[in-house]
Amino acid sequence: MTVNGLITLPSAYGVKTTVDRLASEVTAKGMTVFARIDHAAGAKDVGLALRPTELLVFGSARGGTPLMQALQTTGIDLPLKALAWQDADGKCWLSYNDPAWIAQRHGDAAGLGDVTARLEAAISALAKAAAA
Repeated sequence: MTVNGLITLPSAYGVKTTVDRLASEVTAKGMTVFARIDHAAGAKDVGLALRPTELLVFGSARGGTPLMQALQTTGIDLPLKALAWQDADGKCWLSYNDPAWIAQRHGDAAGLGDVTARLEAAISALAKAAAA
């Protein structure tokens, strides 16, 4: 499902396992995991409740640089990010920004179809492997 450039797919696993699997897929493909943020733990630290929610920040200069060369402000949306989260019914989901939406957000994306298609194929494969 895609809404406003946000692609969301169901995960067969819980939040922690989904992010563990995604991180493993990312590193197996030679990319870098830059950060893993447990938003629920942060909320708990300040006395607030939040269902399991974890963000993985990852990428590769080889993949992201061509987009930034064309539209330098895309650097605010890169490296790529994926959010695993649990809904009120206990179902886990994995969400990430569509690279084509990122390009459109930052200006004239004409001529970037091959760049965004490669990024989308890569993140889609990673997300599906992590969530299936």
